[in-house]
Amino acid sequence: MKTETRTGLGVGTSAPRPDGALKVAGEFAYASDLWLDGMLWGATLRSPHPSAWIRSIDVGPALALPGVFAVLTHEDVPGAKFYGLEHADQPVLAVDQVRYQGEPVAIVAADHPETARRAAAAVVVEYEVREAVTDARRAAFDPACPLVHPGGNVVRHQPVRVGSAGSGAEVVVTGEYEVGMQDQAFLGPEAGLAVPADDGGVDLFIATQWLHVDRDQIAPCLALPEDKVRLTLAGVGGAFGAREDLSMQIHASMLALRTGRPVKIVYGREESFFGHVHRHPAWMRYEHGATSDGRLVYVKAEIVLDGGAYCSSSPAVVGNAASLGVGPYEVENVWIDAYGTYTNNPPCGAMRGFGAVQACYAYESQMDRLAVACGLSPVEIRVRNAVSQGSRLATGQVIDSPAPLAAMLRELAAMPLPEPPAYLPSGLSGKGGSGPRASGPTEVPPREPSAASMSGADGTGPAAPSGASGAFLTREEPDPRRLPGGVGRTTRGESVRRGVGYGVGIKNICFSEGFDDYSTARVRVELLGGEPHALVHTAAAEVGQGLLAIQAQIARTELGIDRVTVAPADTSVGSAGSSSASRQSYVTGGAVKTACEAVRRRLEALAAADPGLSLGELLDRYGPVEETREYHHRPTFPMDPVTGQGDSHTQLALCVHRAVVDVDVELGLVKVVELAAVQDVGRILNPLALEGQIHGGSAQGLGLALMEEIQVRDGTVLNPSFTDYLIPTILDMPPMRLSILENPDPNAPYGLRGAGEPPTLSSTPAVAAAVRAATGLALPRVPIRPEDIALAPTD
Repeated sequence: MKTETRTGLGVGTSAPRPDGALKVAGEFAYASDLWLDGMLWGATLRSPHPSAWIRSIDVGPALALPGVFAVLTHEDVPGAKFYGLEHADQPVLAVDQVRYQGEPVAIVAADHPETARRAAAAVVVEYEVREAVTDARRAAFDPACPLVHPGGNVVRHQPVRVGSAGSGAEVVVTGEYEVGMQDQAFLGPEAGLAVPADDGGVDLFIATQWLHVDRDQIAPCLALPEDKVRLTLAGVGGAFGAREDLSMQIHASMLALRTGRPVKIVYGREESFFGHVHRHPAWMRYEHGATSDGRLVYVKAEIVLDGGAYCSSSPAVVGNAASLGVGPYEVENVWIDAYGTYTNNPPCGAMRGFGAVQACYAYESQMDRLAVACGLSPVEIRVRNAVSQGSRLATGQVIDSPAPLAAMLRELAAMPLPEPPAYLPSGLSGKGGSGPRASGPTEVPPREPSAASMSGADGTGPAAPSGASGAFLTREEPDPRRLPGGVGRTTRGESVRRGVGYGVGIKNICFSEGFDDYSTARVRVELLGGEPHALVHTAAAEVGQGLLAIQAQIARTELGIDRVTVAPADTSVGSAGSSSASRQSYVTGGAVKTACEAVRRRLEALAAADPGLSLGELLDRYGPVEETREYHHRPTFPMDPVTGQGDSHTQLALCVHRAVVDVDVELGLVKVVELAAVQDVGRILNPLALEGQIHGGSAQGLGLALMEEIQVRDGTVLNPSFTDYLIPTILDMPPMRLSILENPDPNAPYGLRGAGEPPTLSSTPAVAAAVRAATGLALPRVPIRPEDIALAPTD
């Protein structure tokens, strides 16, 4: 039986995405485009206070408006009043109190979206405002701090203990670091359509990342069995973790069941900022001890993650931060304490990088400090401590697949640097000599502005001091698009300095700590139009990462059939888990591969029993062949609650970045000139899609380094709009130089290694290090703001 495709669009090719042309042409149907005749529109009333008691709710004024069909509060929730990803601590609608600004209090259905919004505003709520808990460290450590939840303010404390950290080092560097609250900033707002069914259930068409876990939370709140809550994936306009938690799913379903009419809810941009979780802000204190030649002796760290008002996925985020808290470096003595806390700030949960991003910024900043203290380049300090296959993580887990970090760093450092423009001061783009060696125990203070000497032009030695002077050399006006400030034409280059920085990140792939992580695939081969055709059906959410194309590529490769259709994802097939943790190519790819193999075996058996027939003739004679399979990756185990030890991860991925920046040191403006990256992906399934993932992850890391932050003051969000919450545009993203390595993981389907998240880790510290190199400032916080540079105190 023939098993080779004619189209050549199997695994390893840049097969086109089935949704690509529609999206480019503006013809793709997103969740916000859903429409049914006779549908109503839903709207949500949200709390203006971060912390308050609810004394009364009067829905009468809203119900009195013409066109209003329903106004519901917590008293109208049919079943369980609370839900949650890991703990059911979040109310469907606020019961007796609100714990964050934007918490849903009442929902409305009306015949026009503007009527629904006016009706929501007409609901009268009497609040008794109380003290808001907004400092995560106070929430974690101050016994006098008010409790956000009765059980205490610490969601999870995860220690890691190995050896005896704190002694035997010749060089010690310490630092305190902060990461601001980043938003996923997807362009497609939360949206969905709930349709009441004749059997008393509901059909929900929704933009989400995880159909089955949505259903598992929705059904109890509606007091319905799971088989009467049917979800179908609607068009998703980006996710990055924010769609793992519920937003309007239960609300739309409640309104549809109450009114007997389809109900559509679409958030506006401001409401979207309040309607989903964000990246955990973090405060971190690190201490690294090393020998004088830069070999790590110990690492001590305290990591505090602000989870906001509800649990969401904070326990898993804490686990990642703790288990990956020293980075991809060999060190025998580790003492880490990672905490996730409740506060009255906006809820935080999953976002690309998931706890590892925050830790990476801190430990990479420390490695740069250590390089300075030891007189080494930022590349050499990392090479000397790099993990490899056979190394142990801080959790005791052995890296049992290729991990060529040292080689990746050397390759990155050898990449050519962009030519410096003529207007840069002389001396700032040349190679520096080797720095002095530390001769005895050295304590480097946390805010020592020594980063200027971190990065030579080729990464092999310290650069010239950032204060080096030089004439304004250009003879003609430089292109403003290449300058800090861009087309705002804020400078001609007079006070611009160039810096180079490096970052390394290690990220777990798939779910960890004993979670039964699997996916289900149903594959059917039949004759359509006289030709063999394969139908692939999974519940895996396509959120823009290219999963539809990957599933079809796998089916073509395994079945030798060109015509492949991927069915819409829904809950009529078994769970595929979440489109997060860089896991779908691994687990859903594995499920599709396994189901295809089962189909192929049956077809081969038919061919053996009836030789001489083509595949089409076999299908014509025997009819369709269908198989459903689950794919489970190898087991993982929870971290020990006292020592943090355990094989908690199934796969680990590495990415290294180099950033080149130009900084206007007087105005504090930064232009990223180039990003270069080396990433090991195990096996490339779709080259073009993979490059897009690396570019996209790097863009979000750049955003966190320089511009992206939800500004929260006393629990109140100050910038819930894309006017004031800034994300990188095409003018902010530099050219990228990529080297993609293939060192197959023997435990993974096709040897692949999840690739979507690692670039987000390493790009942030690389950009921050480059800015430090250009300015000579410590800059312990991201995003780096212009005032952090321009208004920095001088000696």
